[in-house]
Amino acid sequence: MKTMELVDMLAAGTDGMAGRHAATGARMEMALASGMVGSALLLAVIYGVRSDMPQLLQQPLFWLKVSFPLAVLLAAQTGAARLARPGARIGTRPAAALLLSLLALWLAGAVWLALAPPSQRLQLLLGSTWEVCSGNIALLSLPTLAAMFWFMRGLAPTRLAEAGAMAGLVAGAQGVLVYSLYCAEMAPPFWGVWYVLGVLAPALVGALCAPVLLRW
Repeated sequence: MKTMELVDMLAAGTDGMAGRHAATGARMEMALASGMVGSALLLAVIYGVRSDMPQLLQQPLFWLKVSFPLAVLLAAQTGAARLARPGARIGTRPAAALLLSLLALWLAGAVWLALAPPSQRLQLLLGSTWEVCSGNIALLSLPTLAAMFWFMRGLAPTRLAEAGAMAGLVAGAQGVLVYSLYCAEMAPPFWGVWYVLGVLAPALVGALCAPVLLRW
């Protein structure tokens, strides 16, 4: 967004801002949808989808698995929409929701470890894919990260590093959701380490790139 466009938007008053919020929501939806499609295509081409997916969808543990990225996605997209506006902060509620999502996952992982025999705890943390899991999530997050930067570029963020980090969290959360269609790991301690790292990686990339890519 150019400076004069921002001036015109502010001069338009309440009606103009209401229209702008509607346009922001539509632009966000387009970014999320295109990012999800891109991530799904990457998954299909590089990894494929689990053949037992119909049976997996009937397991409560699978829905516990996807509840973390869903919670992060909902909170992060709210934060991203706010940070896309000039001078805006993330707000207390999105920040609290992100923190609570992380704490809930870590609590589930801690309980899982506490109930497991000591000899199995390291295996629960490492699983069989710890070396590639976070990298796979980060890779699958790239289409959404690009789409979220497109979303931000069309608006007027002023807290660029924060906006980029929030765009990265959105991307990372969608990356986990898509990766869940392939990943066989079903232990909360594993998710609490490697899924979290996979979400944080695009957030870091977003924060580092935003001062250049989102400058207006």
